[in-house]
Amino acid sequence: MREGSLEAPQRHPLDWRSQDFCDHDSLFAELERVFDICHGCRRCFNLCNSFPTLFDLVDDSPTMEVDGVSKEDYWNVVDNCYLCDLCFMTKCPYVPPHEWAVDFPHLMLRAKIAGNKAGRPKLRDKLLSSTNLLGNVSSVPVMFHAANAAIDFKPARALLEKTLGVHREAKLPKYTSISKHRNLVKPRTVDSATRSLNSETAPGSATSRNTARKVALFSTCYGRYNRPEMNADIVAVFEHNRIPVQIVNGDICCGMPKLEIGDMQAVERLKNKNIPILADLARSGVQIITPIPSCNLMFRQELALLFPEDEDVLAVQSAIRDPFEYLVLLDKDGLFNSEFKNTLGSVLYHVACHQRVQNVGPKTREILEMIPDTDLTVVERCSGHDGTYAVKQEFYEFAKKIVRPAASQVKRLEPDYVTSDCVLAGDHIANHSGIDLLEAKHPISLLRIAYGI
Repeated sequence: MREGSLEAPQRHPLDWRSQDFCDHDSLFAELERVFDICHGCRRCFNLCNSFPTLFDLVDDSPTMEVDGVSKEDYWNVVDNCYLCDLCFMTKCPYVPPHEWAVDFPHLMLRAKIAGNKAGRPKLRDKLLSSTNLLGNVSSVPVMFHAANAAIDFKPARALLEKTLGVHREAKLPKYTSISKHRNLVKPRTVDSATRSLNSETAPGSATSRNTARKVALFSTCYGRYNRPEMNADIVAVFEHNRIPVQIVNGDICCGMPKLEIGDMQAVERLKNKNIPILADLARSGVQIITPIPSCNLMFRQELALLFPEDEDVLAVQSAIRDPFEYLVLLDKDGLFNSEFKNTLGSVLYHVACHQRVQNVGPKTREILEMIPDTDLTVVERCSGHDGTYAVKQEFYEFAKKIVRPAASQVKRLEPDYVTSDCVLAGDHIANHSGIDLLEAKHPISLLRIAYGI
């Protein structure tokens, strides 16, 4: 077998509108080609369940080669891929610019798009990926009490499992009233606040900064409907660092949940709603903060590869920042407030997959390590939650297996806090640790605790 490329991985735009992209024969020929390479390598056997599924299919086939696997069984591999991107970014030696040009996640995405056109997604998948719909309905002042009660009501969960295939034991996020989000996180005007700030900063600051002093917060579906305190904590921490924050108005889901089921019509519709709003901010010198790594990845990578000719998309791509990425840049300017009042004790920090693949470095860890007398344990293992994968009945046991190494670390350490930039992943880890009532927090919330604000 040829040796892998030593050059940096390269991503290429996806020509998803072309006739060949979803052509059955063309798609399955490429699936067979890549599966054969994966079968010969097997380096990714321990990343997710897609690869063990593929290798078992090959090993159990009459020829013990990819040509012995039924084409219909290829869908089992596709369905187990949740587009974490780790195989491309951390494992595969045959990614572009290697001549074999293996991009396993985007090949799986191609198959999901073709499958969506053919009507493969279940009603459950369409519903779970409709985060705006679920959030708007479940956060109505009367409805969110009923929705949260149903989440904890065993007969209701049994019915949900029977009718939609949502596993009865899977941890589902609770909803909060949309009015709570509005009360906790109130919009500000960036320009006026920044003028006030700049008048107080050091001379020449406008030309010496590593990062812009105007920030807008993309709230995310999770921040709006499930954990508004996360967004409130971002605002509090940034303003404690003398960075005024504007809340983006009129934004909706980033589109990642719809991308994961290959629904490109929905992805484009959401893009057309979000991008003009965000592009106006980007072009006015505002950096856009997204607290959830999947949203960050959607704007920073996926949309730019799906709509490479859209100048607004590219403008937003250049303006997107992870909150801790921004704070590290602020620290490089000598402007980060490192005066902490509280220790955090023992903290287990899970590095989310969608954060690792963005190649920005361990920024969250860098900031958390500044907090005095805090013992930080870093876990770089997949949580197995991965969007909606872990709540689906047919994948729940696989998700439990994937989360086991991270959950065992929690059980062994019994930390004061479990944290992950992807709080759903953190909650999944905590839920399977065997420690009752343990709930994960976003790292920005820990930072606020350490500041004592």
